[in-house]
Amino acid sequence: MSTEIYNFFELSSAFDLKPEQAIKHFQGKGLKTSFSWLDMIGEENDAAYTVAKMMDNDLLSYVQEQSRKVVDEGLTLADFKKDLIPKLQKAGWWGKKDIIDPLTGQVTKAELGSTSRLENIFRTNLQSAYAVGQWQSIEANRETAPFLIYDAVEDSRTRPEHQQWNGTVRPVDDPFWQTHYPPNGWNCRCGTMMSLQK
Repeated sequence: MSTEIYNFFELSSAFDLKPEQAIKHFQGKGLKTSFSWLDMIGEENDAAYTVAKMMDNDLLSYVQEQSRKVVDEGLTLADFKKDLIPKLQKAGWWGKKDIIDPLTGQVTKAELGSTSRLENIFRTNLQSAYAVGQWQSIEANRETAPFLIYDAVEDSRTRPEHQQWNGTVRPVDDPFWQTHYPPNGWNCRCGTMMSLQK
């Protein structure tokens, strides 16, 4: 068993970005309930805020607001959990429960709220918001820094595919970035660096 300690939660320090860009990203997102994270891949996820298996719009709106506050007020994971856990528990969205898949009608046992789930929601939304803001900065500076370098975290938890992309240098407008701009999947810790030359 590994004894390495990882800090996934201070993501804002990993981005050279004004928080206003990340906040604007949250403010521009609508809400969409979804049963599975697969329901919201790609551009749809960029336009709408969702939490898999959270089918209550009011509850989803509350979680979105708490995610926005994380960026807006510089809250920590502990703050995020403190505000959300009682609300989710009171709403019955906590622990493992039998739920009905709306597409198939089958009953599935699913983990709704948990501390690890909140960590994932926190990390994913913060990372995505900062990535959108960072992309806006990349676009604004592409004449002076026309290249991007894929930057994977090089440790035992890095996915082999992401390690393979590490160090890849391509022009900002290269189609590669349309499919490979981080984050690339849940818990992806990769980033990019701007470069003046290839």
